[in-house]
Amino acid sequence: MTLSPGRAVAVCAALSVCALLAVPGNFPGVSGDARITLAVFALATCAWIATPVDDTYIALGAGLVLTATGVLSSDALFGTLGDETVWLLICAFVLAAAVSRTGLAARAAAFLVSGARNVRQLAHLTTAALVVSAFAVPATSGRAALALPVFLALASVLAERKRVVVMLALLFPTVILLSAVATLIGAGAHLITVNVLFETTGEHIGFTQWLLLGLPLAIVGSHLAAEVVLLTTTRRADRREPVHITAEDIGLHTETPVTGPLSQNEARSALLLITVVALWCSEPLHGVSPALVALIGAVVAASPALGTVRLKDALATVPWSLLLFMAATMAMGVALSESGAAKWLVDGISAGASVPPWLFLAVVVVVSTVAHLVLQSRSARSSVLVPLVIAAAAGAGVNPVAAALASTAAAGFCHTLPASAKPVALFSDIPGVTTYEPRDLLRLSAILAPLMAALVLVFALAVWPLLGVPVLAP
Repeated sequence: MTLSPGRAVAVCAALSVCALLAVPGNFPGVSGDARITLAVFALATCAWIATPVDDTYIALGAGLVLTATGVLSSDALFGTLGDETVWLLICAFVLAAAVSRTGLAARAAAFLVSGARNVRQLAHLTTAALVVSAFAVPATSGRAALALPVFLALASVLAERKRVVVMLALLFPTVILLSAVATLIGAGAHLITVNVLFETTGEHIGFTQWLLLGLPLAIVGSHLAAEVVLLTTTRRADRREPVHITAEDIGLHTETPVTGPLSQNEARSALLLITVVALWCSEPLHGVSPALVALIGAVVAASPALGTVRLKDALATVPWSLLLFMAATMAMGVALSESGAAKWLVDGISAGASVPPWLFLAVVVVVSTVAHLVLQSRSARSSVLVPLVIAAAAGAGVNPVAAALASTAAAGFCHTLPASAKPVALFSDIPGVTTYEPRDLLRLSAILAPLMAALVLVFALAVWPLLGVPVLAP
């Protein structure tokens, strides 16, 4: 296998770190367990960047090495599969399967989109519908698959307006990726970030707090992105020309009807989803954890009497590979904390020169924004960046929660290449539909990347402090 220059640099860096850690005289304050942990972390990062090996396989291998060398106990390794965040994601996918099976999501999208009277309204109503879908379907790839029939319907109605179709093809994955930050279950990377924060600092971010911090960013960022997509793909005449799309047009491309009264299954799914989201948002009032609420909802959604999907079918939609990846990277986070490796990193950074908090956060946001060019997996990016960001934040006097959130939010930008994210790849090649070319992505990214990085930085420095997450470490 021929390595690109960037991957070759990653290999050399990882091997250099391992060589330095292997020499007993180097880093006298680092214990044997911490040396092993840092070496495994460096090698795993190198493998994620430079090899085509599955990310989950690499993470499991790293966890196995840490357990075999005695850094982690087997209970700690296997216990991560029972973590609340893993159960939350499993149950959220069961709920999503129940909602998708009834066609409720397609009906809601048809209701919103049919109100558009021009191209700009169509873009922003589509954006609003995609933002709302973050509450119903976890993970960006699931939302992309759910939104594809709606896009096909719009593309069919607007087939003669090629630039508008290309605009919609870019808009769907762009908003799906940028709006994921709205909820804790929007991406597996969010759950990894929350777990690493808790293991390293003891700080816990619940569903409600994430919603308070992430939803405003998702709304503003998504609608700004919609304007950028409009300006880079359409002309003024395209945007002025009226559109007329009915719910019946959408219904021609969906398996379930999107007009008429709600069916019994749709009504049940709507009531269940509203109840679950309401309980998630009101966690501070009743004290029931989001994972337990999701489990109750999943049991109801798959029950023989009230459910709309069989449990066997719903579980088939769960991305088990992602869950194993999360569990393994959680174990790596435990090892970083318990071995003393994280403390050593913090102490080492604290001894260095300090930088202004705004500059530190700016560097974090920029690095996290461009990281998708090296690490294509969003979860892998969080697994690598968040522990380092937290350690660096503690040394720079910056609130680790603010730094970790900024890194995770900025990592949501991954639009440069078709292979940068699954939703981008899905909408780039649709048989029978003319979508965007790689040059369209590059033109969009040239504007959107700095805009999104600046927006995340503004939220980290000015908005989140007003919502309870200060910039400086408490």
